[in-house]
Amino acid sequence: MHHRGHRGHRGIEGPVEYKGARIECGYRIDLLIDDLVILELKSVDQLAPVHDAQLLTYMKLARIRTGLLINFNQQRLIDGLRRFKL
Repeated sequence: MHHRGHRGHRGIEGPVEYKGARIECGYRIDLLIDDLVILELKSVDQLAPVHDAQLLTYMKLARIRTGLLINFNQQRLIDGLRRFKL
């Protein structure tokens, strides 16, 4: 990825504020590419709505408009790929 000119960061932690309380590590992004795309990586039998909600929440909190949810526990990777846009 770096040799193609892209920057990737793993395990990005972000704060969450709620009713005046601040939690420094409220969420953790698996991969952030070029500060434009969040990759949320899973290895589960089947993606569930909670996985969609998790990625959408991360996107809103980090103010990132594009996200990919990738489930590696599939015969074909394309079957475990979901794209989200805010």
